[in-house]
Amino acid sequence: MCFGLVCDADERVVQRGRAEGVCPYCGGTIQVVDTQSHWRLCFVPLSSKTKRKYYCSICNRQLVLQ
Repeated sequence: MCFGLVCDADERVVQRGRAEGVCPYCGGTIQVVDTQSHWRLCFVPLSSKTKRKYYCSICNRQLVLQ
């Protein structure tokens, strides 16, 4: 008997935009990226989550707001 577990995670960019402020490392502009991820188990959707991430447009570092 063979048991296979198939999990899949799909992440796509929903929207991009410009945020206020400058990068503390290089002084570049900050870019906002909204991503939506879907987790599936054997083609059955389990969860959907939307995340907002901030990146520098010059040095491409991911920035964390505090």
